[in-house]
Amino acid sequence: MTDLSRVLPGFPTAQYAGLLPALEKNQVTTAELLTVDIADLGKRTKLPLLDLKRMCNAVLEALHLDLGVSEKQPGRPSALKQTASDLAQRWSTISTLDESLDQALGGGVPTGYVTEIVGESGAGKTQFLLTMLLAVQLPPPHGLGRPALYISTEAPLSTKRLAQMLKSNPFFKDLDMKPTLDRIMSTATPDLESQEHILQYQVPVQVERHNVGLIVLDSVAANYRAEYERGGSLGSNMAARSADLIRMGQLLHDLARRHNLAVVVANQVMDRIPSSHSSNNSGTPGIFAIKSSVATPKSPPLAAAPPSAANAQMPQDSPLTSRSRGPWQPPPGAEPTSSLADMVGVRSSMPEPPPEDPPAPASLLLDHQNRWVTGWGDDPYADPNHFKTPTLGLVWSTQVAARVALLKRPIYGRKDVVEDEETGGVVLRHWRRWMKVVFAPHVPGTGQGLDGAVEFEVNMGGLKSMEKDKRKE
Repeated sequence: MTDLSRVLPGFPTAQYAGLLPALEKNQVTTAELLTVDIADLGKRTKLPLLDLKRMCNAVLEALHLDLGVSEKQPGRPSALKQTASDLAQRWSTISTLDESLDQALGGGVPTGYVTEIVGESGAGKTQFLLTMLLAVQLPPPHGLGRPALYISTEAPLSTKRLAQMLKSNPFFKDLDMKPTLDRIMSTATPDLESQEHILQYQVPVQVERHNVGLIVLDSVAANYRAEYERGGSLGSNMAARSADLIRMGQLLHDLARRHNLAVVVANQVMDRIPSSHSSNNSGTPGIFAIKSSVATPKSPPLAAAPPSAANAQMPQDSPLTSRSRGPWQPPPGAEPTSSLADMVGVRSSMPEPPPEDPPAPASLLLDHQNRWVTGWGDDPYADPNHFKTPTLGLVWSTQVAARVALLKRPIYGRKDVVEDEETGGVVLRHWRRWMKVVFAPHVPGTGQGLDGAVEFEVNMGGLKSMEKDKRKE
């Protein structure tokens, strides 16, 4: 039962000290204590059935208390018997200080969950996080009335920008109790070792001592990319990184659930490299085409396609962007052929290799699944060369409860482009930005592409959604 201390760290093992050696010797896990029949456990461990039954009941009750579904939990009824009003009282969010952004997020960033803010450099991630550091100090319903903890892995906390937000945001002008910089604690983690130590030992102490309502980690990917992308075997590095990510995700989730606080992490993006077929036969761009390695089993009719292309790899599109197609056509730029040998094909006297396994269904391919979890690539008409994907992969995606993507696009015009004196090139001065809910447990995600996304701008006071008439302009 080597996992009991990990599953239930606070379980009173001293009361069952006489049973633990036999359970350890026979490698009885916590799951087996809950699922295996008592008689079978007795035969396996040679322990009294009554003592085993008492311990199994104690483990079950401890799990109920840990999950918040026990009737013996002080202060509130069992979660299985709570009414809608009871759940509404426990539900709390932290506002973004903008009505449209809050509406898209279902009221704001929820407590009890790990929320990720992902986007390119300059998309507004830091501005979003700084706004949350101030908003959490507000009383409900806009905040929690609690301080915040900022953990930086790159640049230190910008207190100058926070003071500018406090002075310029109109939301703070009429408040009697304004947020202060004194209620924002910050620390730096320059490497992965210090990050793990701070999250595991120092952060829980700070949360207990100061009743922290928001933990911000900016950014989650910096130390992992620096640690695991240098030297060594790629496979072993990826396996170790995945284990560390799962452990950190469980730690952050446990902090959010136990203390009813919000955990917000910023994440970076990287370019997603599309396959060589970036468009289908109907001319629709933006589709990830998957090459099949299976040769055509039969030569098509002469009028349909030349058998010399029988070994050509046909694109296999995602079902999300599938389009009706006619007969097979040669790739663009291919020269026509009239040779009889090319038309009927030349068979070799050597034995042909056995056919390969058929390709996986398109719905199981990574290019298709990425559409639902990354925030980029779900628009069938977008340019695949501009697709991004959050760093740390699908392993980290399973550790966050909600993902919010911040997208940006340049604005081209004479007033928006200036010349860079150092490089001699041009620099874009203005960008359009959108906030998109990719997935969340409390609010439905936005539509494909920018459908349903909220356009916003970054001003002196923080984030502000764009008005409809200004969007049209």
